[in-house]
Amino acid sequence: MKLVSKEIAEFLKTFKTAIEESNAAVFAGAGLSKPAGFVNWKELLRDIAEEINLNIDKESDLIAVAQYHVNENGGNRGKINQALIDEFTKDAEITENHKILARLPIDTYWTTNYDDLIEEALKIEGKRIDSKITTENLAVTKPNSDAKIYKMHGDISLPHEAVLTKDDYENYNNKRQLFTTALQGDLVSKTMLFIGFSFDDPNLEYILSRIRILLGQNQRTHYCFMKQVQRGDFKEESDFLYAEIKQKLKVNDLKRYSIKVLLVNQYEDITAILKEVEQQYKRRNLFVSGSASNYGNWGEQRCLEFASNLSKAIIQNGNNIVTGFGLGVGSCVISGALEEIYKTRSQRVEDRLISRPFPQNTTGQIPIKELWTKHRNNMIQNVGISIFMFGNKIDALSGALMEANGMIEEFEISVNHGAIPIPIGATDFTAKKIWETVISDFDRYVPEAGLKDKYQLLGDVNQTDEALINTVIEIVNMLEKRKRQ
Repeated sequence: MKLVSKEIAEFLKTFKTAIEESNAAVFAGAGLSKPAGFVNWKELLRDIAEEINLNIDKESDLIAVAQYHVNENGGNRGKINQALIDEFTKDAEITENHKILARLPIDTYWTTNYDDLIEEALKIEGKRIDSKITTENLAVTKPNSDAKIYKMHGDISLPHEAVLTKDDYENYNNKRQLFTTALQGDLVSKTMLFIGFSFDDPNLEYILSRIRILLGQNQRTHYCFMKQVQRGDFKEESDFLYAEIKQKLKVNDLKRYSIKVLLVNQYEDITAILKEVEQQYKRRNLFVSGSASNYGNWGEQRCLEFASNLSKAIIQNGNNIVTGFGLGVGSCVISGALEEIYKTRSQRVEDRLISRPFPQNTTGQIPIKELWTKHRNNMIQNVGISIFMFGNKIDALSGALMEANGMIEEFEISVNHGAIPIPIGATDFTAKKIWETVISDFDRYVPEAGLKDKYQLLGDVNQTDEALINTVIEIVNMLEKRKRQ
């Protein structure tokens, strides 16, 4: 899918910035869980409706159907509770959208869903969760949590408290007022992405209207995905035209709440957009791979200065560095980054530089080489671009100069994780070998158009150090789709 629409391009830029500034949030509706097997509400309530002589296929107000059943059973909602348990305790697989969202550093999730798919996706990523199911949960904060999940309508673990009937909605602000207050705060302070949400929820509409009245034209912009009405979805032309008009009116109405609709042709496009968000976010983080026991024609002084100046340029450009402290040049990568970071008091080192040296010995159960591989995977999985320079070592047995097989592995891991490689071939050794590999099959390794000429410059030994560094930064900015800062 080509993400070319103006609206989607704006969303990518805005939401990526919100993620970087820890101001991004997600609001998940039933549509997020539906591909996993949840939830067809009409089917869920079919037996409930039949018991009170209603045809569920003719009903659009399912909240009313649930309320009618409770009314006809003397206020007893036991059967509805059981239907929820049966539906939400059956097996369901986490979707790709769940996985992408869980990988992103988003710390606030709101949902009207009762299932635990968001929680499971976050747990798989090793994140600590603070679930807010009842109002009492809001008064307690789980220490060192990575994400808060607000279950606005309850959770399957407490089906008798799930918000489902008209009574539940009408009494919402009496029983769950703190959720309303918390959501208002997040809608004011965060950029919210609505996924799988129909905007028919009366609670949310009330909250949005309060914020609109209070803030007027100063509301924060939010976004939502919506499948564009298409002719193939309808038997009759008249039905299609009616649905098209209704969707247009809905899109315009959401603008009152500063919610911009992102229309997609098919639901799979949402996954493609989320993947692009992830890639663009990750491309701010650069993995720098470099080692040298022999400095070749460059000489030690030039190599060390180059590593330091490259590191400074990366930090100056607004990117973050992840590195494994390679032999020879690794120390200069770190010192160059630190020197630049310390120029600005507002920057925290841990936000801009992650240095993870490799252990040289182990007495544990995992062999050292296997431990190195795990270490490399862990470092590279959250970066979007990998830079390679120099790359050689001395064989411990023969004393001969050999290529850095660790750098080769880092290149392969980078490609497997979807990181774009930027090998500086002019620095020779393993970096040159990787550069030749990339150039020989360029479209495979660099899917972005118009960059091959710049990659060719990185292999030109006649380029000055400054020119090579500038070319690297230009490539990084083109991959991030931003102008040089």
